[in-house]
Amino acid sequence: MNRIEKIRSKFDEYEIDALLITTDENRRYAVGFHSTDGAVLITRDGAYLFVDSRYIEAANRAVSGASVQLVDRENTYKERIRSALAEGVRSAIGFEDASMSYADFMKYSDMIDSPLKPASSLLTELRRSKDESEIKELIAAQRIAEKAYKDVLGLIKPGVSELDIAAELTYRMLKHGGEKNSFDPIVLTGANTSMPHGQPGSTRIKPGDFVTMDFGCQRNGYCSDMTRTVAVGHADDEMRKVYDTVLRAQAAGISAAREGAKGRDIDGAARRVIEQAGYGPCFGHSFGHGVGLMIHEEPTASPSSEAKMPGGAVISAEPGIYIENRFGVRIEDVIIIREGGCENITLAEKELLII
Repeated sequence: MNRIEKIRSKFDEYEIDALLITTDENRRYAVGFHSTDGAVLITRDGAYLFVDSRYIEAANRAVSGASVQLVDRENTYKERIRSALAEGVRSAIGFEDASMSYADFMKYSDMIDSPLKPASSLLTELRRSKDESEIKELIAAQRIAEKAYKDVLGLIKPGVSELDIAAELTYRMLKHGGEKNSFDPIVLTGANTSMPHGQPGSTRIKPGDFVTMDFGCQRNGYCSDMTRTVAVGHADDEMRKVYDTVLRAQAAGISAAREGAKGRDIDGAARRVIEQAGYGPCFGHSFGHGVGLMIHEEPTASPSSEAKMPGGAVISAEPGIYIENRFGVRIEDVIIIREGGCENITLAEKELLII
């Protein structure tokens, strides 16, 4: 069953006769084409991609599962959509209520005679579990990030700034085949590493510092995500203890990750290791989040997540300990949820590295 058929198979459950898709990530999921503007419409017996002249040639080359139609002054979105809906639509049209602005909702309501019905969760649920073609792209993106990481290890030394390393990671990922960053790289050193999502700046590396690097790239729209923390010159006893605790916590969470496990239980397995070491208050974020066409998507492994992990889900495994104004450690891999366990697709070494 292809993705359009999977989407269509949910229509009865959502009591809709068609689905209007306007976000880039979901358009790409449905028909495999990226554009900054456009719309996909899936009906019970048809599928359409509407794009303007900037994308029409590329779309005609790339899209095979939907009718590609040009939108211009003579053939507006309104006319294209109404024509596609002329037959077979008896009930509501689903739309992405979680992302569509009120202005766009009013615009599309004017185009469509049938009522628009919230259906974001239809796509969210389908995207929780990745097919093998998606997993292939996620692994390829991960390999690119790992090559960049290996490249920059030789550049980490006293006097080099956080921004220097962030720029090098971006450049190296592009050089190795990434399309763009999955997100702005987080590169922090010294006391700045106690901020989980701090922004890299002009702070320069000093001997005895931790350096934390959280980064990833996209390949064919799919994201990689990894974090490594390294020490420069030497690491004191507490730095080693914290690093070892985070590493053991990550291993515990990964061991608990399997199809059918609740997100909170995966998180809890890692969190207990950190709490037992006396650093419970220093781990404020969740163990992991879904990774796919977006860097943060469903499912999540958080203390509040009651949902069970589906087979094929891809999530990060990233516990951390952050001691305010002193230092922090985070180690992040990406894993695929399987029956009876999980598959770690991150190959980069993660024992404490002292450069």
